[in-house]
Amino acid sequence: MVVGVLRVDLRLYGMQNLKQKRGVVQKMLSRCRNKFPVSAAEVDHQDLWQRCELGFSVVNTNDKIIMPILQRIEQELSTYGDVELLNSEIEFIHF
Repeated sequence: MVVGVLRVDLRLYGMQNLKQKRGVVQKMLSRCRNKFPVSAAEVDHQDLWQRCELGFSVVNTNDKIIMPILQRIEQELSTYGDVELLNSEIEFIHF
């Protein structure tokens, strides 16, 4: 069993408060959950208006299957309006 983990650090432009940020983040997470077979959550910067860090995980038998999924999620987030991808990390955990 292999678990693939993607952490994405994003800057959100145009946010005026935490409520507005949470709405945008929830839309991004829902969109990714609906398009890809992943678990997803906001994992850091919950108290900052214009930053968020999202975490995604995929479980499969082979990391060659997981890698394209995580890369497509990264591409999906980078094309989202008013969002700048600051950093991303992909990690594999083998059991």
